[in-house]
Amino acid sequence: MEKLKVGVLVSGSGTNLQAILDASSDGLPVEVALVVSSRPDAYGIERARAAGVPVLALSRPDYQNPEAADERIVAALQDAGAEYVVMAGYMRKVTPVMLRAYPNRVVNLHPALLPSFKGAHAISDAFDAGVKVTGVTVHFANEDYDKGPIIAQEPVRVEECMSLDALEARIHQTEHELYPRVLGLIANGQVEVQPDGKVKIHE
Repeated sequence: MEKLKVGVLVSGSGTNLQAILDASSDGLPVEVALVVSSRPDAYGIERARAAGVPVLALSRPDYQNPEAADERIVAALQDAGAEYVVMAGYMRKVTPVMLRAYPNRVVNLHPALLPSFKGAHAISDAFDAGVKVTGVTVHFANEDYDKGPIIAQEPVRVEECMSLDALEARIHQTEHELYPRVLGLIANGQVEVQPDGKVKIHE
């Protein structure tokens, strides 16, 4: 079976990128064709290079015109043969340039059960709110921040006396399991965005 080629966008340590690379080595039908970093010093770049994956590293000045930055990224993704875009801790909002180039093919990971706790501080926001269950969402990105069609969610219980650090570790562990699993569903053609905007998973 031919592997699904994806481009992975990172901004930091790249632990979810590593989870995808590891799963690919273990038989996940997904190939990381390119890694794009929004920061030249992100550790995710080292993970990509260690795996022999080409890297496009941008820096803050490159994003002064966000659409021009996305035009550059899209061109690199297309040159690499990427069929889907996978955001893995990417701290930049994608523009319509990328969404038009990859309609319903830009996948994002959010460390909460959307629509609850949107934004960049989802884990601490959920912790501070005292919820007993939070979790992880994988969804398609669209022009509304953290509002795209939901593909999958995995709950994480907030145990009594659990610290914020412990919750963050549990969330990240769940991300590393859920994201490759969802990419496998996409690679196998099991994920369909229906006309009503909801996602159907085919068995």
